[in-house]
Amino acid sequence: MSDKASDKITLDSEIRRLEKQVDELLDTLGALREENRALRQRQDSLSSERASLMQRNEQVRTRVEAMIGRLKTLEHGA
Repeated sequence: MSDKASDKITLDSEIRRLEKQVDELLDTLGALREENRALRQRQDSLSSERASLMQRNEQVRTRVEAMIGRLKTLEHGA
């Protein structure tokens, strides 16, 4: 086989290998983008849930403080 034919086979093989790598990188990029989207959505959901829990916690704290105040009033009145 001549050097030119051998070089062409080697070059074609290298191009196929690089094309395969590019395809794999594109697949990985797509998967990472989807994972990133899902993680952002989950983060938004958790942030909303946290805000809701903090609001409920504040409401409960206010109610408990009010109960303690009423109990102290009853205690001093008795």
